[in-house]
Amino acid sequence: GLAELLARREELSGRIRAEEAERDRLQARIAALSRRLFDTSESLVGLRSTRAHIDRTIAEMDAASGQILANSQTLLDVLKEEMGDLGRA
Repeated sequence: GLAELLARREELSGRIRAEEAERDRLQARIAALSRRLFDTSESLVGLRSTRAHIDRTIAEMDAASGQILANSQTLLDVLKEEMGDLGRA
């Protein structure tokens, strides 16, 4: 009886130590993954901000290019008209 109980107790103590060690390893891994998740989230914020800035710059350049094209067409039309007026004069 007593020897069996002592042996069973020792076996359970060993299992408890193993489970505690596993729990500690898992907690350490969770902490490391949490740090990585935080760092990745911070990086994403920066990358998205940079992309948004580039998107705005592209939109501004596109709008400016369109305005330059429209102004160039207007200038060309005016020059054609003036050349026509000179040809008639």
